[in-house]
Amino acid sequence: MSSDNLPQSPEQPPRKPRVAVVFGGRSSEHGISVVTAGAVLRAIDRTKYDVLPIGITQDGRWALTADEPDRMAIVDRRPPNVAQLAESAEGGVILPVDPANREVVHSEPGSVPKALGEVDVVFPVLHGPYGEDGTLQGLLELSGVPYVGAGVLASAVGQDKEYMKRVFTSFGLKVGPYLVVRPREWQQDEPGARKRIVEFAADHGWPLFVKPARAGSSIGITKVSDPADLDEAIAEAQRHDPKIIVEALLRGREIECGVLEFEDGPRASLPAEIPPPQDQAYYDFDAKYIDSTPGLVPAPLTDEETAEVRRLAVEAFDAASCEGIVRADFFLTEDGEFVINEINTMPGFTPISMYPKMWEATGIGYRELVDLLIEAALRRPTGLR
Repeated sequence: MSSDNLPQSPEQPPRKPRVAVVFGGRSSEHGISVVTAGAVLRAIDRTKYDVLPIGITQDGRWALTADEPDRMAIVDRRPPNVAQLAESAEGGVILPVDPANREVVHSEPGSVPKALGEVDVVFPVLHGPYGEDGTLQGLLELSGVPYVGAGVLASAVGQDKEYMKRVFTSFGLKVGPYLVVRPREWQQDEPGARKRIVEFAADHGWPLFVKPARAGSSIGITKVSDPADLDEAIAEAQRHDPKIIVEALLRGREIECGVLEFEDGPRASLPAEIPPPQDQAYYDFDAKYIDSTPGLVPAPLTDEETAEVRRLAVEAFDAASCEGIVRADFFLTEDGEFVINEINTMPGFTPISMYPKMWEATGIGYRELVDLLIEAALRRPTGLR
């Protein structure tokens, strides 16, 4: 879809497509989503698009926010939140559920609802559950509004580390050893679940990584080197997701690769390498977003290794039926094999994040990257495709 296809009034000049940037959300990645939104709002070409910022508070209220990217920054190591940016403490934004009507409305108690105009495309920059996991994508499909990024299935697969690995395995991509503990198993047989994890460690060695199965930004992850620390690690993961995944340590180099959808299909960026951070046990939340541990872009790989990881990144994109944008994370093991760790269907997207940096090294700057993603979303219909 382009601006040429938008309904026009003969008395008025053609209007610009309107982009709703939706950010925040109910997950533990709320603050990083707000930071990402600030970067996207700065980058959107205002000569081509009108912009409507919509924040989702941590309790799930859709709030109209000011278009003020400078307020969406980490200050004193504290990420921002939507509640600080909302124009009203009670008002809510309502999306249409009728595909024939894209009018967005803002409603406040005791006031007449205010029409905010039609939305032509949504740029969701939510990370984690209730946004990146197919839930928002399903709402937008029902509303008939095009959106940036993966659809319902790919978003759900990309969020759930267990099923992501199952999909990759079925397509012949190599994944590392892992074990899943579902909430019912933990509730009904906690000693048995713990025993399974210890047996897994006996087979694959310590340390292990204990993770929420459906979270990102390295939140809730613990590197466990001693069985005595296992219960604390499980409790930390379960604070973010009742389902946990336990992964064996893969010894090797961390390599990332970005995938972007063009008109002729997905292409991969030059890869990056994440060196081990100096003061953290692994590449955790602080290393990614607070301390900004620098990655090596492009990664110091051979030409053959670079070509192989780019090929595998596109394979992972296609295996999960992704659209728009993906960051694929790999380990290059000591025997020279690439093992895929995970994909992110809405990766970290601040200017210092690895996904934009990889595309910058490939020849596409941040503003152009944002523009390409919006154009891809406008080309793509909602519904079965």
